[in-house]
Amino acid sequence: MIFAMVLVGGATRLTESGLSITEWKPLLGVIPPMSDGAWQQAFNKYKQIPEYQIINRGMTLSEFQFIYWWEWAHRFLGRMIGLVFLLPFIAFLATCRIKLAQSPKFLVLFALGGLQGFLGWYMVQSGLVDRVDVSQYRLAAHLGLAIALFAAILWMALSWDKPSRRQSARWSAISISAAGLATAIYLQFIFGGFVAGLDAGKAHNTWPLMDGEVIPSNIGAITPWWRDIFENVTTVQFNHRLMAYAIVVWGLLHMLAVWRRSQPRAVTVSALWIGAAVFAQAALGVWTVIAAVPLWLGLAHQGGAVILLALAINHLHKVRRFSA
Repeated sequence: MIFAMVLVGGATRLTESGLSITEWKPLLGVIPPMSDGAWQQAFNKYKQIPEYQIINRGMTLSEFQFIYWWEWAHRFLGRMIGLVFLLPFIAFLATCRIKLAQSPKFLVLFALGGLQGFLGWYMVQSGLVDRVDVSQYRLAAHLGLAIALFAAILWMALSWDKPSRRQSARWSAISISAAGLATAIYLQFIFGGFVAGLDAGKAHNTWPLMDGEVIPSNIGAITPWWRDIFENVTTVQFNHRLMAYAIVVWGLLHMLAVWRRSQPRAVTVSALWIGAAVFAQAALGVWTVIAAVPLWLGLAHQGGAVILLALAINHLHKVRRFSA
């Protein structure tokens, strides 16, 4: 469900739908407009924000409904994730399938899920008054927390039914490399959040050069330097590319290192999957840039990134387990 949530969130961004619902009603917001009058009322509220007045002036009601349903689906899925997490947790706790001492980790995850909902609204707020889109800083934070929740729940799922071991796992060179690779992939999500927030994927649609330049001359155009890193579309896309190259090299070298060191078969197979996935994801990223980020390709690239992170986490878990 979180994987689906990331894809729906990506579609909401790529279709410029995120500001279509200008209110946050955690409970009543689950009910969409049910009459012509209710639709017109929602549309009138949208007409008050800068995005409509500057970008979408003249939009028809049917066009508004298209973007409204994307944002509504995104929020509705978030509510369903909360219920799907909370109700079984209560049932498992009541039937002692989850011990009371184990409950804090679940409560932390549930609290972070609630924080994610609030962070989503905090992001939307940034585009309702002085901007025609949401803040790229808040979008990157919103995406980053979603991926952190995905990673934490996946790790817990992989560990839940494994017997405990008295001997703690040692940090070998392979496990450190696997952890570093997973971390790099997560950081690439943050870079991707800034790319999405600034529509930087549409700024330079050539590869391997960026509009004929190895290092674009527009890098450093915004001062101070730290703002250029996060607010210059050229710099943001350039950094996303560099990080992608680093992950590809890291993933392939890690795969070869695991292969040469005769690791257990499960570890070797999971490393081979990573080697194939980093190459496929990089190729998908190049295609996405060259095609100027069409909706379906942008979502495929984002979904591929989540799958790559899942493979990296699964690999790290196997490395740590077999080293114990």
